[in-house]
Amino acid sequence: MTSEFPNQLRRLRERAGMSRRVLSELCGLSKNSIARYERGERVPSITDAEALADFFEVSLDRLCGRKKYFSE
Repeated sequence: MTSEFPNQLRRLRERAGMSRRVLSELCGLSKNSIARYERGERVPSITDAEALADFFEVSLDRLCGRKKYFSE
């Protein structure tokens, strides 16, 4: 994960107008995990990152703040 992940996660959550608690419930994660991810204190597992990306309907690249996207 890049250092942009915490910022991207927070931006997406705030744009959706939801609290950490609501996001955690909808994604099956703990509220504390969401808070730690947003503060950059913890790096999510790939499973947690996928759950968040799927919820917000974004790619993992976008969630991680990658500027360059690759296509096959």
